[in-house]
Amino acid sequence: QVQLVESGGGSVQSGGSLRLSCAAFAASGYFYSGYVMAWFRQAPGKDREGVAAIDSEGSTTYASSVKGRFTISQDNAKNTLYLQMNSLKPEDTAMYYCAFATYYRGGGYLSDYEYDYWGQGTQVTVSS
Repeated sequence: QVQLVESGGGSVQSGGSLRLSCAAFAASGYFYSGYVMAWFRQAPGKDREGVAAIDSEGSTTYASSVKGRFTISQDNAKNTLYLQMNSLKPEDTAMYYCAFATYYRGGGYLSDYEYDYWGQGTQVTVSS
């Protein structure tokens, strides 16, 4: 069992920056290698989309819409996932969710079917 708690959302103007955090808590107190963690987002009336993912080896994947603007990282000592978002655009406005996959099933790091656990979400609003 894994619990995920996001923070860091808010309202910014276009061109601004935000950093999202996701604290992960494992019932066992330990995360085994082979996991994948990711950020997804969902805007009103739209499907949920994968934004960025990172695996236990540190390999990253980004959606084309955020590549070069967003950076995903993890602090293993703190069991925390981050998403640094720069050059924000109004179209980045959405609820952002942290997700955890115990192991990779092969369907793509940005596919939500990969993930077993989800956080409650944090809202990001970018105004023009």
